[in-house]
Amino acid sequence: MAVHRFSPDQWHNVLAALPAALKVADGDVIITQTIDAAGVDKDGISRTHGPNPMNGPIHVDGAMPGDVLQVDILRISPIRPDGWTRGALAGNVVDPERVRDLPPRDRIEWNIDLDVGTVRLRDDVPGLEHLVLPLEPMIGCFGVAPAGGEAISTATSASNGGNMDYRGFGPGARVWFPVFEPGALFFLGDCHAIQGDGEIVGTGVETAMEVEIRLSVLKNRHQAWPRGETAETIYTLGNARPLDQALQHATTEMFDWLTGDEYGLSAVAASHLMGQLVRYDVGNVFDPAFTMVCHMPKKYLPKSLRPR
Repeated sequence: MAVHRFSPDQWHNVLAALPAALKVADGDVIITQTIDAAGVDKDGISRTHGPNPMNGPIHVDGAMPGDVLQVDILRISPIRPDGWTRGALAGNVVDPERVRDLPPRDRIEWNIDLDVGTVRLRDDVPGLEHLVLPLEPMIGCFGVAPAGGEAISTATSASNGGNMDYRGFGPGARVWFPVFEPGALFFLGDCHAIQGDGEIVGTGVETAMEVEIRLSVLKNRHQAWPRGETAETIYTLGNARPLDQALQHATTEMFDWLTGDEYGLSAVAASHLMGQLVRYDVGNVFDPAFTMVCHMPKKYLPKSLRPR
């Protein structure tokens, strides 16, 4: 296993089969510094334009269509003492007749205490003068090149991942993406210091981060949508609009996982487990494609029939 320090000199606003910026071996670790969603780096210098410029793509040796790319998020560390959000709820998350009552979507500045690990508003807001939030770093946008030669904007997401903005993509997360192109061609960026479920103001606290990940190839592992696991659950993600279609994708992927080779449950057994034990998280309800996450507790599952 090698460790690579990847310092990009160009960034991308699409996930696509672009020339590789870095080539690594199966199981290698990559340490890289991201810029924020508007293209500003750790020193406050504008490097490119938004939305959500991505580092990459990273070519992983041995990854082929029909395989799975495993992404272990080992560390996410803020490298800038400030971040920003938008100042109002998104119009699509409130009742239509209330949209006119929302405040302007101005850019709001936040301070990030790199030593203590906290986030707070830079300017006092009545009622929030003493608000101090914990630093909860996450990756907002990451994934692989999509199938069929498509180029998918970093403003949205699909079966290849992308701008899912799920707050569970923090340190310690393990995520699996289906591979559609040789080398997988992995991208990442758009990191947040903290974000609520749904990204309902259209941003988290956008900032620059240093991210450490491990990329591994799992051969001949069929899946249609991103999957992942925590210490307690396995989970699947669906990206689509309307929200019920995103839920359908996530639910179908979980059903296929439980009835596939790894767990080998019958359709009846999987239905019983899912019907009583599934929990859903909302990843994103701001972007063109919404994200739903379907969780299943590990403690009720049969022993996995194949190693990960």
